[in-house]
Amino acid sequence: MVKSPYPATGKEPLKPLLWVGSSKEDLMQFPSSVRRHVGFALYQAQAGVRHRDSKHLKGLGSNVLEVVSRHDGDTYRTVYTVRWKAAVYVLHAFQKKAKRGAMTPKPEIDLIKRRLQAADQHYADTFGGK
Repeated sequence: MVKSPYPATGKEPLKPLLWVGSSKEDLMQFPSSVRRHVGFALYQAQAGVRHRDSKHLKGLGSNVLEVVSRHDGDTYRTVYTVRWKAAVYVLHAFQKKAKRGAMTPKPEIDLIKRRLQAADQHYADTFGGK
């Protein structure tokens, strides 16, 4: 779990950025341009701002978002949540393999749901509540 030291506005520190499961290792396997794109989106989430390329992940609530990045004909997705005031949790980072449709595959959604539950428990244990 990593916290960025850079203040967003000079008035308030950024929320800590916490990684669930293998999400950080998975993101680090993406092309550098995708990592930069996702990194900036996560930085903005830490600052309380929604990145222009982030969107709500349907079926998981308005506080679970994904950033879709494209590189060299491939699509990469990073899912994070801003559910809590004290932290941003990165839940999953993966390359979409299917060439048809924009839907997130069910196994990926199931993994995201499990990691969201783990983040919920971690938040309660670490920050003392919901």
